[in-house]
Amino acid sequence: SRSCYDKSVLMSLVNDLLSIVGDGKVQDVRIGTHWTAVTLRVGDEIRCGLATTLTGGGDHTGKPDVPQAGKLEQLSGLELCELIKSNQMTLRSVGLAAINASLPRQPNKWRDHNAEQVIAKYGEGKTVALVGRFPFIARLRPKVGELQVLEIHPKEGEHHTNEAAEILPQAEVVAITSMTLINRTLDGLLGLCPPSSIVLMLGPSTPLSQVLFDYRIHLLSGSIVTDIDAVLRAVSQGANFRQVHRAGVQLVTISRSGFSQPT
Repeated sequence: SRSCYDKSVLMSLVNDLLSIVGDGKVQDVRIGTHWTAVTLRVGDEIRCGLATTLTGGGDHTGKPDVPQAGKLEQLSGLELCELIKSNQMTLRSVGLAAINASLPRQPNKWRDHNAEQVIAKYGEGKTVALVGRFPFIARLRPKVGELQVLEIHPKEGEHHTNEAAEILPQAEVVAITSMTLINRTLDGLLGLCPPSSIVLMLGPSTPLSQVLFDYRIHLLSGSIVTDIDAVLRAVSQGANFRQVHRAGVQLVTISRSGFSQPT
């Protein structure tokens, strides 16, 4: 597999994903407060992909986060996917959602295990570093040896992501939010993972593709949209992920060859 110390690893990963996506016909693009959803027709199937909505932090009177707003459906599926390379954060959210809708699907590899279950299994009695704040943290903490949470805006008991260089090299299990594919922080984080550590990518933005296993990642815990209409409505109306999940999302995990999953 490629060295996780290669600073161009993220762009290489993105290019590998783009090389295997299908060119679907764009049906719908929704950019909600918390989530972005892209719906494509891929062959005879309508699919929906999700990604965290990130913005450039500007105000509504300045430079637009989405210059093509109102016209994104005019792009091809591949053109939407290519937005993952944009210099504008919100367009990268659209690009990742489009990739997640376009990737070849292998349901035979999906297991109905969520990230909490997977981290609890591999983190039992071990030091776990979790990059990103997730709603299961309080439940997970007593199930692992030690849990260190890194977050850009840390709360009590959490660490700032600036402390990653001290915390990640000590971790036996590292779980990294897939938001790092959008904010472009994945390179630095992977470079801090000990060679012996188990690395998981988690979150609804996670591309469920074996391509990521070439990049030092062992397990992928992501989402499959099962009720597209309900999810689009929820996303459009500012739903958080708990609401989007209830609307119609299945949480699944795929693993690199040789890794068992929770029973």
